[in-house]
Formats: sequence, structure tokens, C-alpha cells
Amino acid sequence: TLTAFDSLRFVIKGSLAGAAVYMAYDQGLLGSGTQGAEALKKAQEALPPAIQEWTNYIGWEVRTVQMNILPPTPKFDFSPSDSWNKGVQTVMSALSVAPTRACEYTVEGWKYVKELVK
Repeated sequence: TLTAFDSLRFVIKGSLAGAAVYMAYDQGLLGSGTQGAEALKKAQEALPPAIQEWTNYIGWEVRTVQMNILPPTPKFDFSPSDSWNKGVQTVMSALSVAPTRACEYTVEGWKYVKELVK
């Protein structure tokens, strides 16, 4: 039986998931590879100032300057479109040789069964 608390948790989780999908769509992450690359570039530009503002807000700025605890923000040199294209090419390559491999394995299987029957 579902209690009111379980129902509320389900609604909250569903709302968060819906909001995440909406934000991804709104930022262009669910579009083409070029839209994803543009969104990544925007994130790379916006993330360091946001992290700096957050650390200033919670008081880490003094510790960071004095003890140098936090490393510098890494620079991403990653192209989603190149990775996506490589994955698509790999899958298509595997699918293109699948009928040939299936025939080869079938022939080998029949030879094995014939040898067992002898």
C-alpha cells in the first residue's frame, strides 16, 4: 500500500526528473551534435565564475587563498559530436558485418553438429 509520504516522494522525484529533461532540452543538449557542443561551450564559460561565487559565499575563499587547497578548474577539450560520431560509426560497422558473421557461425555450427552425428 502506498502511503501519502511515498506518493509525495514519487511526485517530487518525477518533478525533478521532468525538470532535468526540460532543462536539457531547453539548453540544446537533446538536439544535434552542434547544439550539444554549443551548450558545452556555454557551460565551460559559466562554470568557473559560478564555482568562484559559491566558494566565496560559503567562505572558502580565505582558505583557498591562504592554503591553496582547491586546484584550478580543469579545461575540457572534449567534442561530444566527435565522440558520438565515433560511437555511431562503431555500431554501424558491427551491424554491417553481422549478416556475414552470422552465416560464418551458422556454417561452423552445422559442421560441428555433423561431426557429432557421425
